[in-house]
Amino acid sequence: MKSLFDRMACQVITRLFMLLGRVPLDTGRRLGAFLGHLIFVCDSKHREIALENLFHAFGREKGSRQIRELARRVFCGLGQILFEMGWFLRLEKKNFHKYFLIEGLSNLTRAYEKGKGVLILTAHMGNWELLTVVIAMTGYPASIVVRPLEFRPLEEFFIRHRTRFGGKLIPKKYSMRMVMKSLARREMVGMLMDQNVDWYDGVFVDFFGRPACTNKGLALLALHTGAPVVPVFLVRDKSCFKAEFGPEVPLVQTGDKTKDVEANTQQYTKVIESFIRRYPDQWFWVHQRWKTRPYHLWPRK
Repeated sequence: MKSLFDRMACQVITRLFMLLGRVPLDTGRRLGAFLGHLIFVCDSKHREIALENLFHAFGREKGSRQIRELARRVFCGLGQILFEMGWFLRLEKKNFHKYFLIEGLSNLTRAYEKGKGVLILTAHMGNWELLTVVIAMTGYPASIVVRPLEFRPLEEFFIRHRTRFGGKLIPKKYSMRMVMKSLARREMVGMLMDQNVDWYDGVFVDFFGRPACTNKGLALLALHTGAPVVPVFLVRDKSCFKAEFGPEVPLVQTGDKTKDVEANTQQYTKVIESFIRRYPDQWFWVHQRWKTRPYHLWPRK
């Protein structure tokens, strides 16, 4: 049962975002970019994480100034998310097509027609929170696997935010059974596959030339259910948002479960990397993606 504090805090958070939502989208983006620039200047911890990640990823392709400018644009994009979320709370269904462009929808349609449900591969690109609009626009029933937030009032706000136009949320912990039930009902299930996990939850695959411990859940589900995996990413595009559904990722199935899980997880990660390379300033570089290290790279005592 929610406490009085939780209810009041949730109301304050909602009203704050509703206030931000009064700002027109274009103006909000400019204000958000300015806010992100200030955070880039003041938040040395996350600035250094982003710079280190970007140097590892693009150090052979870009100079120091280019990488620093790229990191600054990453923070500008993160600042824009606040105003975009406020704007989203005032968005009406009749205006979806005014602000959201979908490409490659036929890739999703072909996968859905197989009758096994669809596993949606996605990542923290652009404003990933607005993918719920894209899902609603497809017209297919859907669920999203999420990690609940520890601060309950903010979690309550995000539950309302993410389910505003339909769809359901599946808590990440112990989600496998719920996902399989959703697939059995021929639903789509979205999974974010671009964050670091502990060694016991993932497998190490190549990501920008470095071993990254990656959640193996999507590969396990695809192998167990035969549900097709279709990638979709949402990015900012001029004055609107653009969602791209990519071709179905072919399933590697040799009979060796361990190798198949690794091979399929590697495929999914390469799809994500390829898209990030197209829009490097729109990925969540402030995350410690390579935090978990393979055993042979552990520091010696």
